[in-house]
Amino acid sequence: MGSRGLCLVIEDDRDIRDLLTLILTRMGFEVHAVRNGVEGVAAAWEHRPDLITVDLNLPDIDGLDVARHIRARSEAPMLFITARAELEDEMAGMASGAAAYLTKPFQPRQLTAAVNQLCPAGPLSAHSRNQST
Repeated sequence: MGSRGLCLVIEDDRDIRDLLTLILTRMGFEVHAVRNGVEGVAAAWEHRPDLITVDLNLPDIDGLDVARHIRARSEAPMLFITARAELEDEMAGMASGAAAYLTKPFQPRQLTAAVNQLCPAGPLSAHSRNQST
């Protein structure tokens, strides 16, 4: 199975970070996971991921600000995964650059569906990516 590219996971909760890494790896992504916003912004700029997941409640920088910093240099689709379930939070997330919004706790199939919508896996994309590596 060809790689679907690199996914950057920005999540401070170790259990959720490990779960996201496991699911995304099984979906064919290479995963680079970090625990806070500063590391996340730096990793996004350095690694140029194909997909980014962002927790809104990070210990150092609000996830909305992290998304704005990343969006300034990256067009990669962003998926917010957060405990903030209010409509205004979701609207603020979408306004800051998110392409999708999942609330915790989430089901693995919800994550899989959102990721497949943001990064469709097809034989052409996997094949062309393999040719370039």
